[in-house]
Amino acid sequence: MTEWLGLPPLAAAHGGQIDSLIGWIHVFMFILFIGWGGFFLYCLVRFRKSRNPVADYVGVTSPASKYSEIAVAVIEGVLLVGFAIPLWAARVEGMPSASEALTVQVTAEQFAWNVHYPGPDGVFGRTDIKLLDLQTNPLGLDRDDPAAKDDVTTLNQLYLPVNRPVIVRLRSKDVIHSFGVPEFRVKQDAIPGLTIPIHFIPNVTTAEMRTRLGKPEFQYEIACAQLCGLGHARMRGFVTVQTAEEFQKWLEEQIAEQSAPDPFR
Repeated sequence: MTEWLGLPPLAAAHGGQIDSLIGWIHVFMFILFIGWGGFFLYCLVRFRKSRNPVADYVGVTSPASKYSEIAVAVIEGVLLVGFAIPLWAARVEGMPSASEALTVQVTAEQFAWNVHYPGPDGVFGRTDIKLLDLQTNPLGLDRDDPAAKDDVTTLNQLYLPVNRPVIVRLRSKDVIHSFGVPEFRVKQDAIPGLTIPIHFIPNVTTAEMRTRLGKPEFQYEIACAQLCGLGHARMRGFVTVQTAEEFQKWLEEQIAEQSAPDPFR
């Protein structure tokens, strides 16, 4: 169905439900299109000028239009109550436990994505606005905080392990942004003053997707889906999905590199 709908390839466990909903919406909308299109053509013929040279101030008295409006309302109700609300509720209520999930904090700003991993202790280190530096410390992470000793930060690069639940805590430093990765079927606004969690399970590594598509340069892309300023078009981030072993190796290398003493301090 993904190819039939023209959607990007699927790479998240819950994506099949999203695609199914989109498919049903297309089916119902096609039925409505045929119905209303046919009714429009009928009106053009039935009420053409040659057949009705004098205006009719009584109008149509048939209850057919009422029935068609009821049918449209029923179809929309089925889409909303039968599909959209249950799917939305499952995504909101089905948050994985912190013990089994990888929790990552992604902070948007004009025009970049700042990624923050808590390290092996699972605790995010303290941040301080006084320590903010756009070049060296865009999150204001306090490396003197014991909880921050093993933290890892990246810019526009989100690394994730395959087949493991991921919780992304979205924040914004300035205006409203929107975190969207089409292959994961996730999209959520990042709003200043709020921390908004989203969750998903990536189930196709970047290497596997490159082989599947025959595109050795393929990358999962984080696209800002909310107009956020003059640099909106260049606000791009990338997601690299790795095996559990590859991700652990990458994380350990980053911890060793970023926790090393700064010779200029």
